[in-house]
Formats: sequence, structure tokens, C-alpha cells
Amino acid sequence: MTRQSVLKCFLATIVPGLILVTLLCIVNFFMLRKHKGIKTLPPSDDFVGEVTRKSRFALPALLMPFMILGGIYGGIMTPTEAAGIAVVYAIPVGFFIYKGLNKDNFKEALVQSATTTGVVMVMFFMVMIVSRLLIFEDIPGLAQELIFSVSENPIVVLIMINVVMILIGMLMDDVSGVLLASPLLFPIVVELGVDPIQFAAIVGVNLGMGNITPPTAPLLYLGSRVTNVRVSAMLKPTLIMIAFAWIPTLIITTYVPQVSLFLPELLMG
Repeated sequence: MTRQSVLKCFLATIVPGLILVTLLCIVNFFMLRKHKGIKTLPPSDDFVGEVTRKSRFALPALLMPFMILGGIYGGIMTPTEAAGIAVVYAIPVGFFIYKGLNKDNFKEALVQSATTTGVVMVMFFMVMIVSRLLIFEDIPGLAQELIFSVSENPIVVLIMINVVMILIGMLMDDVSGVLLASPLLFPIVVELGVDPIQFAAIVGVNLGMGNITPPTAPLLYLGSRVTNVRVSAMLKPTLIMIAFAWIPTLIITTYVPQVSLFLPELLMG
């Protein structure tokens, strides 16, 4: 949407992602250290052998992210090509190694994938129309004037931009949010002197947080279905994670440019 390198945008989110993972681990440790319902596995007499067996079993699945991310970050293939290769790799692995795929559920998986793809493409189409309308009506320019009329302090303006993106993330899925936020807010951050690749990382952290922030929160509802836990019971720990992991990561990504620019500059100049 902003005519930037896809690979640089990918690379810009790695360090913020590692920071987020670290903070989530710390938050989980403090939340769960006195939890009486946690069960621990008994120590194994053959620890090395058990790890070896489980690693060997997991190896075919673990190769896939290395193939995808290694191919993209190495400049060997585009994200679209990596997705196609992942499908070609996953089908025989699912049929012949893990045996989770068979002729019955494979057909169902194809139908569900086609349905999901169709929904996403229609959504892309509609949101791109809205984005074009915003540009034709100069809504980004009006938003820029409105924000700068409140304050021209870069710190304050970036806070307002983040609040806008948090609200977008709360009300939309991440793909729609990216398509809407990018043309709307990009001219403002450029005016502030923010690097476009850093903006990509800020958008990524913001809208990633939107995936677990009600009322939309697609990942929160997915987690609820998978674990059979009510969303209402998940809200308190989710809000704690947002407050002590996501928001600090967002602040660091927003105000420390090298966090998101280090890897793109190191690997691509």
C-alpha cells in the first residue's frame, strides 16, 4: 500500500517480535508461578533419548517455517511463492508422515481453504475501494491537518497515531486494518520524519495487538474455541498481557527507530 519493500517490512518486525515474546514469557511467569492448577511432567530417566525421539518426530513440521522464512528473508522467493511451496510440502507430509490427512478430510480442507480465500479476496476488494475513496476525498490530508492542529510535537502526534491504529485494530481484522491505516496515516508519519519501514513495524505491532483486543479480537475467539474456555474468562489475563507486554513493545517500536530498522539496514542496506 505504501510502495515499500515487502522483505524490509518483514525484517522490521523481527526484533519487535522477539521483544514481545520475551515480555510475554515474563508476564506468564509472574501470572502462573502460584497457579495451583498447573501440572508438570514427571522427570524422565531417559531425557536425552526422549528429546531425540520427539525432535525426530517434529522435524518435518519444523522444517516448514525454516523453508518459508529462510526463502523470504534470503531473497530466494517472494511470500506468495513461499506460500505455494509450503502447500506443496505440507500435503505429502500430512498424508505420509503424520497421517493426519486422508482423502476425506483433505477434500474438506480444500473447500474450507477456498472459502476462506474467497472471503479474504472479497474483503480486500471492498477495503481497497474504501482506501481509494479516502484518497480521492483527501481524507489523509484532512486527518493530517486535524492531528497537527492539536499538536506538532512528534511524541504527541505518534501517540495519537497509535491510538487511531489501536481503535482500527479493535474494530477490524488485521488485513483490513493494514489496508485502511496505511494510506490514511502514512503521509502523517512521513511528515514527522518517521522511516516508512519503521512505520510498517508500528502498524504490525498495533494491529497484532488488535487481534486480541475486543470487540473484534479474532485470535482471542479462536483461542476460546480451541481451548473450550469462555472469552469472558480470558479477558483479564489478556488485558494484563496487553498492558505489560504489548503496549511496552509498541512504545519501544514507536520511539526507538533502530529496533525496527537494525535488521533491514544490516541485511539490505
